[in-house]
Amino acid sequence: MSKVLIFGNSSSGKSTLAKEIARCEKIAHLDLDTIAWLPETPPERMPLDVSNKNIKAFITTHKNWVIEGCYTDLFKTIRSEASQIIFMNLDISRCIENAKNRPWEPHKYATKKAQDENLEMLIEWIKQYFEREDVCSYKAHTDFYEDFSGNKIMYLDNEKNTKKNDKGNNR
Repeated sequence: MSKVLIFGNSSSGKSTLAKEIARCEKIAHLDLDTIAWLPETPPERMPLDVSNKNIKAFITTHKNWVIEGCYTDLFKTIRSEASQIIFMNLDISRCIENAKNRPWEPHKYATKKAQDENLEMLIEWIKQYFEREDVCSYKAHTDFYEDFSGNKIMYLDNEKNTKKNDKGNNR
């Protein structure tokens, strides 16, 4: 059974990897951005209980799945359901490069132009990854990874041959 959680900094490649896994394994994919935010400007987090209810409905509906995002508060509620976790632990510079080259995400933005208008804010968010102390921070992701006792992988780059397994060995 495939029940995979993918997390990491913004623009680390979570969505790309999740889509690839979902396509190759023919399993359901959930981008947590779609259930973590209220449809408002300025953005505001959806109440945690509502997001958790939506996640539980998703995993109940789908036998196999891949869920990706940067929200450890949401992942903690389904950690015991996961067969594997993947930490996209890329350098800040690589995440910024990925953000600048990101294709249009129509499920998040009405137009590519609207997405690009948000790029400067996204890059500042990416740069703060190691300083933040929220549920989307490096510290929260590292703690979640270390606390998980099951199958886990840490990607250090978007290339598949640059990773560490749960024993910390490079492959």
